[in-house]
Amino acid sequence: MRETVSCISKWHRELDLFCQLKPLIVLEGNILDVYTWHESGVDMPLCMYLHRLFSERGYEIVVKYDGIDGFMPALPGGGIPEAFVRAAGAESLEALQAPFAGAQETAAMYVKNAVAQNDHSTVVIMDMASRYQVSPGSLSQAQVDSYTNLLKAAQSAGQVYSEKTGQVTLNLLVLIVNKLNDIPAWFYLDNPYVKTIHVTTPTKEERSAMLAGDHFRDFFDRDVYGRDIPYYKERPEELKKIKEKFIGVTEGFTKLELRNLIRLCSEERFPVSRMNEVVDLYRYGIRENPWSDEGLREKLREGERFLEERVKGQPAALRRVLNVIKRAAAGMSGLQHSSHTKPRGILFFAGPTGTGKTETAKALAELLFGDESRCIRFDMSEYAQEHSDQRLLGAPPGYVGYEAGGQLTNAVRENPFSILLFDEIEKAHGSILDKFLQILEDGRMTDGQGRTVYFSETVIIFTSNLGIYRREANGNRVLQVGPEEPYERVEEKVRAAVSDYFKSELGRPELLNRIGENIVVFDFIREAAAGKILDRQLEGIIRKLHDDNRVTLVLEEKALAVLSEKVCRNLENGGRGVGNVVEEAFLNPLAAYMLDHDLLQNCRLRVCGINAEASPVTMEIEEG
Repeated sequence: MRETVSCISKWHRELDLFCQLKPLIVLEGNILDVYTWHESGVDMPLCMYLHRLFSERGYEIVVKYDGIDGFMPALPGGGIPEAFVRAAGAESLEALQAPFAGAQETAAMYVKNAVAQNDHSTVVIMDMASRYQVSPGSLSQAQVDSYTNLLKAAQSAGQVYSEKTGQVTLNLLVLIVNKLNDIPAWFYLDNPYVKTIHVTTPTKEERSAMLAGDHFRDFFDRDVYGRDIPYYKERPEELKKIKEKFIGVTEGFTKLELRNLIRLCSEERFPVSRMNEVVDLYRYGIRENPWSDEGLREKLREGERFLEERVKGQPAALRRVLNVIKRAAAGMSGLQHSSHTKPRGILFFAGPTGTGKTETAKALAELLFGDESRCIRFDMSEYAQEHSDQRLLGAPPGYVGYEAGGQLTNAVRENPFSILLFDEIEKAHGSILDKFLQILEDGRMTDGQGRTVYFSETVIIFTSNLGIYRREANGNRVLQVGPEEPYERVEEKVRAAVSDYFKSELGRPELLNRIGENIVVFDFIREAAAGKILDRQLEGIIRKLHDDNRVTLVLEEKALAVLSEKVCRNLENGGRGVGNVVEEAFLNPLAAYMLDHDLLQNCRLRVCGINAEASPVTMEIEEG
């Protein structure tokens, strides 16, 4: 015989306690789920669950109301007791099918009558109470009257002796809402008659119970289970780790969603070793997780060479980045923590501007996910205002932009496997930094529309120029660390400045703790690296002209030397400075010559010299 689940939810215990202390209880949160009765293990909707709870408490009458069907029995298949019709003061059963809003002959008036009487112990459950008005902030007078009647019901709630329990029961009014702010704040705030209770999703203990004993086999096709389970009976520690991860990654799932996982895992014939992949299939609609792709391992073995082709002059930084990414790909991120839902990787890129921080993030996206567009960039200077978090994560109900959702949450929902790049994080408003605490710790965030977004398959990268400059008393910025210093000294100073910023200036050491030792300092672009960047950019230009315009371009050493010398005099802007030199001293005069001489296609050109001192720059070119 299948064992039953004996967990009693915290919200159940809270309700059981306060139903004798508070006559008006508001249930909010996970109210659309099914709930397991602790003794029988049977799942049921919330109103049925409440009917059973209150009936065992000795209540004679338990009815529910919603704005569509009026008053109904809380238990399907039953009927409205005649005693309730009398207690409500209605002329007939048909009269109870009344609208919510109004002062007379309304549902609220009948509720007030039924809760105030002392003859029959009564519970009235007002279901779907979030839908009794369009907006809780702008009620009509009729709606105000109805809520006032409900308050009167609480104030005059009757007490009835229960022969079943031998105790006095307090008549109850229970409102079921999706979110507490779906009903007027004045109705429940600072109201001694009201108790609000949050109905949670299944707890860790409840999710553990779903994997206990014979319940575990429900996840698997019968043949798959019979094939796999002998292996794990000999290796119980391996099975324990699989179950622990499942319990962790399903945090926040409703009971209905967990039911769907069981069915999906069985129908798709997932083996025991890969049962946790069913969570990705359910969340994202894909079976192939890029992090589990065996081809990724091979790419990561060559990862250092791949990154160095894209990012020049940063060998130490790239090795550090690659170690973090390899740890993420191996599924070993956060093993020292209890959470299984943290982001795959967290990196903080610090260092001078134009040194390859953004390019590294793009290169990682291409390496991991095959497309650098999977690097989703947010310029945090655009989120410096107090309410910027609403743009990023979504505005709450009733505010402008609510329907659109948040820019970050929408992006992650569409691309759950991605690099999230937050440029110049120090420029963001503090309210956004507070949100990052939850993302980095829990790997999930609920947007303004109440939808949960998971960050557990992303790599989060912050960038910053902290430590390069310091601000003097007069407000001027001066260079604190320069390219004349060795990389080890640059790294030491920058890491110290980042730590000091989060601890002292920002006052959020906990955010620094979430980042941990994953601060990667990028070096200044030095002459050798600048030469490599110049060569790469020139090679790209020459190749593109040949492929797109069938123009063969040869660059003589004399001309290249001029560009190299000019680049080395402009290193303060890093790689961007190299690009600026190429544009000003190479692309502009080349384009002018080709256009003036009608040599835009099917030709061969040799750049013999460049006069970088002229204004504008001139170029000596031979044809053929």
